[in-house]
Amino acid sequence: MIESFVFYLALVMVIIFAIMLAKKLKIAYPILLVVAGLLISLIPGIPTIKIEPELIFIIFLPPLLYEGAFQISWKELWKMRGVTASFAFIIVFLTAIIVAFVANSYIPGFSLALGFVLGGIVSPPDAVSAGAILKYVKIPKNYSTVLEGESLLNDASSLIIFRFALVAVATGQFIWQDAALSFSWMVFGGVAIGLALGFIFLKIHKIFPTDVNMDVILSLAAPYVMYIAAEEVHSSGVLSVVCGGLFLSVRRHEWLKTPESRLKGFNVWESFTFLINGIVFLIIGLDLPEISEGLKNEGIGISEAIGYGLIVTAILIVVRFIASYVIVLTLLLVRNFINVADPNPERKSPILFGWTGMRGVVSLAAALSIPVTLDNGLPFPHRDLILFITFVVILVTLILQGLTLPALINYLKIPVETPYHLSEKEASLVLQKGMKDVALSYLSENFRSDQDKNLYIKNMITRWQKNEDEESIFTLSEEGKEIYFATMEKQREWLRKETRDNPLIDEEVTRHYLLKLDLEEERLRIE
Repeated sequence: MIESFVFYLALVMVIIFAIMLAKKLKIAYPILLVVAGLLISLIPGIPTIKIEPELIFIIFLPPLLYEGAFQISWKELWKMRGVTASFAFIIVFLTAIIVAFVANSYIPGFSLALGFVLGGIVSPPDAVSAGAILKYVKIPKNYSTVLEGESLLNDASSLIIFRFALVAVATGQFIWQDAALSFSWMVFGGVAIGLALGFIFLKIHKIFPTDVNMDVILSLAAPYVMYIAAEEVHSSGVLSVVCGGLFLSVRRHEWLKTPESRLKGFNVWESFTFLINGIVFLIIGLDLPEISEGLKNEGIGISEAIGYGLIVTAILIVVRFIASYVIVLTLLLVRNFINVADPNPERKSPILFGWTGMRGVVSLAAALSIPVTLDNGLPFPHRDLILFITFVVILVTLILQGLTLPALINYLKIPVETPYHLSEKEASLVLQKGMKDVALSYLSENFRSDQDKNLYIKNMITRWQKNEDEESIFTLSEEGKEIYFATMEKQREWLRKETRDNPLIDEEVTRHYLLKLDLEEERLRIE
């Protein structure tokens, strides 16, 4: 028991060191973690990490999806909904179909149903990998929104394909009418359950008294409740978590009512998802020896399996490139008939989108969740080969595309600034002026008669008139602090309204100022 604890503690330290090294080298940390896991797995005597297949999705997916839904801007996602849906659904379905037919044609003994199992596994690009890489380069906001939104929704479409394919492998048949009904229930049921549970969690926070610890724990429990509840009734747990997370994200100031809850929740979630992502990518590398050993039982050589993996990887890259060009050409065509979010897409953008198809967490989780045996007790056909091909796809796309993507973005020189958003500097000036006007208006309307006799009220008005920064805050009495906190709450309300109503304001800039207000209020409360 002690040896196991020491081993897992050592893995955590490896994760931390690999991510620190990745930041030092300015490369995406998933790449180093996969390589680190692969190197560790080659050390003699290293224990094999085994996770029950049915627990893979439950442990890793809900918090990662929920955190992604909380980070993305609903306003931007809705604006780019057409392009995002095309990448998340149409391209995923198209990719899975092509992979299925190619695998059925080129891999001996690979049925079409097994091809769809493989296609469902490898079709969705990974959000974590792209997000880690894009931290070091700048791309237009609407492009990053598409990539983030695609990664939230494509998990649902790929896993639906994957699960239908598993049923077809197990039963040997595929009934289209039943599949259509099941698909409809998985989509609409998942969305409805996620929104309903999000509403319930919101009401719990409004009706019952909660403290900071309860708020954080409830936020950790929410994605698991949403996922499990949807899966129990055979709908999409992924869509449930994404929709519930988006619902609560838009209402985060109603749900996490105090600055302390929001700040602590942010810190806990950042650390939690940091660890989960690290574990998953490390497991990808650690699992290779066991997967390779399983190939021997199927009578397939390593070089042959690598060849299949490279063929599938090439298909994924080519299909995504072609589909990216088709989407841009479609936008250029339909803009003549309807309003589109981006009527003048950058001509180089398909190259960027085509090269951001790194695979990762979801593909690994799906592959590992394949049952070892069928319901009749027979081994699941070609399970180890599917696992190995998935590993090759993840490794090659992470290293090949992940290492070259920053250089490609710099080479393309796609303008970061777009006419659809103010620059960060311009947006900051608009928000600062609005916050100042709100503060002056609130203080003047409610405390005009108190200005002469209450020095702190007069000083607050003077501060906002001069647009002074936080360092110039004077010492406030307790009464003055409460007035100041009320003023800050008015500023928060205005910032949230400006985010909704002003299409030129990037929500990331607004969130920066909301965070500054929370930090300032917390600092004053503990003084």
